Amino acid sequence: MNADPPIPLPAALTGRSALLDDLRPVLGRRPSVVVITGEAGVGKSRLVRELLTRPRSSGTPTLAARCRESDASFPYAPLIEALSLCRPRPEDLPPVTGALRGLLPELADLLPPAPPPADDPRAGQHRVLRALCALTASLGRVVLAVEDLQWADGSTVAFLRAVVSDPPPGLGLVLTARSSTLPHTDPEGDDGLPFPLRPPAHVVVAERHLAPLSVAETGAMAAGLLGARAVPEAFADRLHRWTGGLPYVIEEVLREWSGTTACPAGTPEPPLPASVRRVVVERLRHLPSDARRVVAAAAVLGDPAPVHLLGAVAGLAEQETRRALAAALKEGVVRAADGSYALPYELARRAAYEAVAEPERPVLHLRAARALTRCTSPLPLVRLAEHYRCAGLRTQAVRCLEAAADRAARGGDAGTATDRYLDALRGGPSAAVRDRVALKLARVALNARTGPQVPAALREVLGQCSLGPGPSGEIRLLLGLLLRNQSGSGLEALEEIARAVPDLLAVSMGQAARALAIIAIPSLKGWPVGEHRRLLAEAERLLPQVDEEDLRSAVLANRATALALMGDPSAWDAVADLPEAITVEAAARVHANLAGAATALGHPERARAFQARAWQAVRTNQAPYLEAFVETTDMLAAFTSGRWAGLLERAERAEEQYQDVPDFHAEALLVCGLLRLHTKGQTDVARRLLDRAVRTTALDTGIVLTSAAAAVVRVHLAADRPAQAVQAVEGVLHHVRRTGAWVWATALAPPAVQALIRDGRDGEAHRLVAELADGIARRDAPAARAALLTCRALLTATTGPQAGAGGPDALHAAAADAWAALERPYEAAYVREAWGLRLLAAGAAGGRTVLHEAIAAYQDIDAVWDVLRCQRGLREHGQVTVRRPGALGYGDHLSPRERAVARLASLGLSNREIARELVLSHRTVEHHVARALRKLGVSSRTDIGSQLGP
Repeated sequence: MNADPPIPLPAALTGRSALLDDLRPVLGRRPSVVVITGEAGVGKSRLVRELLTRPRSSGTPTLAARCRESDASFPYAPLIEALSLCRPRPEDLPPVTGALRGLLPELADLLPPAPPPADDPRAGQHRVLRALCALTASLGRVVLAVEDLQWADGSTVAFLRAVVSDPPPGLGLVLTARSSTLPHTDPEGDDGLPFPLRPPAHVVVAERHLAPLSVAETGAMAAGLLGARAVPEAFADRLHRWTGGLPYVIEEVLREWSGTTACPAGTPEPPLPASVRRVVVERLRHLPSDARRVVAAAAVLGDPAPVHLLGAVAGLAEQETRRALAAALKEGVVRAADGSYALPYELARRAAYEAVAEPERPVLHLRAARALTRCTSPLPLVRLAEHYRCAGLRTQAVRCLEAAADRAARGGDAGTATDRYLDALRGGPSAAVRDRVALKLARVALNARTGPQVPAALREVLGQCSLGPGPSGEIRLLLGLLLRNQSGSGLEALEEIARAVPDLLAVSMGQAARALAIIAIPSLKGWPVGEHRRLLAEAERLLPQVDEEDLRSAVLANRATALALMGDPSAWDAVADLPEAITVEAAARVHANLAGAATALGHPERARAFQARAWQAVRTNQAPYLEAFVETTDMLAAFTSGRWAGLLERAERAEEQYQDVPDFHAEALLVCGLLRLHTKGQTDVARRLLDRAVRTTALDTGIVLTSAAAAVVRVHLAADRPAQAVQAVEGVLHHVRRTGAWVWATALAPPAVQALIRDGRDGEAHRLVAELADGIARRDAPAARAALLTCRALLTATTGPQAGAGGPDALHAAAADAWAALERPYEAAYVREAWGLRLLAAGAAGGRTVLHEAIAAYQDIDAVWDVLRCQRGLREHGQVTVRRPGALGYGDHLSPRERAVARLASLGLSNREIARELVLSHRTVEHHVARALRKLGVSSRTDIGSQLGP
């Protein structure tokens, strides 16, 4: 819109460099005329100042004149102000310039004597005009800039018309005028100039129209004003929407952030700057009454609107509306695009809206709602809701929001539907509507990635005690699911669902069976597996009484999931019992659950088949929660099967995206931590990530707690800290023993047994293996059986082979083969590592070969940390490893390994402690420390930290 006050200059002129490069050569030639038009606030004055910088620096006189809205009654006012600063040579001034003595007393000592007064006032005026032209010509090579010609008085216009038609040879003339249209596109105007631009053919002319800044240019300008290197694209886009890309408005909005380097990307709508409000209101005052009514209608509607819609809201006939729009367009108060009209930017709309008398606003909003209902299809329900709300019609507003949510839910857009239902509940509906909307919200929110506001809203409705047992029970059930799946509430979620069962039994056997089947799904942080089995049996008992196909499908899907997670052999029969006609959402959920269970149990082929069906379902449904579910399940399967290439980057993206869903976030953190450990050897980073995963997970179906603990145990064992390794495993073993979920001890049991043996607690190691064997008996858990084989092989290091189990080599070989058959290369390599080290320790033949096989297997999956651990084991047993040639040189810079060693040394760790932490030999650490001291230019380990940097 219009913004004319002086603009404080930013550090650099944004988005105008090419234009300056284009105009400077034109102004360098003589005579020349440069015309710059554009709406107010677009940066015309700033561009002129930049354009005049080069002539000033070369010694060329520059005169700057500005027309003002109040100057209309003072002839030649801007020219007199500019020319009063010049110093012409008296010998160059013709006698006619003496007529300027009264107008330019500052030049009285230079001007010729004043001529006698003219008899005719018009002759006197013409003499002054000739004198001004002559004075300008006497200045020789000069630049005269006259800005804001839309406010020029008649005398100034006559002077400029005369100069343009016959310019002095040395004159460079720069003119600016406010215009919202491109040059030569307004048949009723003169492109912003108050006179036709008709210079002689020898005059060099350049006409340029300044457009607002683009989104990218707006972001660049904001970064400069904020002192930041860049601002996020999303913030640049919002700032452009707020300001229309007008530099003056951008500066006014960011004024409160001036001097700070913080990027305000997350800020809400900014306050309306007083200067912008003042300028908008001043422009509105100049408009005719009908034009102001149309602008008010545009401000109320917000979005671009056609003529008939604006007229309906303004209460004007079509022809009156068109005339009003023409006046508003001429003043630049509105913009046209594709037959629709709107305020040019959001802050201008807000200023125009605030200018509408408050009692008038509800009337306009009601007109807008009725006009939109008549004129648009499909109905813009959210806009209608807002208009009804502003009109004070709360019931209609809630009805529109509910309809908008219903429409989104039917289209599969669970996130939008959730937001609209929440808005409807916040709108203060009646009790009946509130209860109905709450039930819809609970149903759709399961497939959206919601925040804490949904459980809070549902609890508030439940607290009103206005629901019957059926809706109350279903909402409690769905609230429990939300808490379980998305809010990280664990046992609280299970208890909420359990509280729903009595209400559900009173109205629907199907809903009650569904609730029981849901809480029958076991977890490490949940109830004992026996309790989950009891609940599943209750659900199965009710199943024959369930007639609704959708509820039967839900019960059967949860039954299959629960049995699979328990490792029950009947799980696959339960999968076969699943109906074909299952919803897309249910298909994605159940197959992702089954894929995760099959991966954990050790059924890779089944896992791949389930995962493919889950992806197929997700790709046909816009459900962010389900997409996250399937993606994290896929990442865990990729890690388990050793498909690590590119997986860290993928997991890091997931970690950033899924922070609002605790279990998915925990699984992404787990994969990040495991890969940071195994592929990067970053033990400290890995442990932080793994600790976050453990603290984040809500219920955990046997993945996060056990895998994180197993990795931490390996870190402690590699650093020769067996007692700490045992401590790291105790908490998770407590969960396993409490729940009886031994099929989930696959990742944990082998390193736990190794830790107990290394800590001299052989008896506990044997008892743990016995518990594992008893816990997985009669379970369909190939991976747990491979873990049991591994544990039995490890036990031979203390007591020899168990009766009937074969020799140590046979046990290790069987375990390695079992893992290989399950497509788990890491675990197979881990068994071979333990086998090779056992042979080397016993001085038996083949140890070096077996350990090299482990190294090769680790290298195949890029398990760098594990390779280093094996190589250290070879060195400790007198086996020499040959370094491959062609290692990268780092010169005077620290290598990554030297930096890691230096970092630990600066923390006070001894060389031996560093060797254990990083799986290096003591001598290698000594070399790294010495090189780090030399490269950093320090003589003491205590000085390393200050030189190391971040």
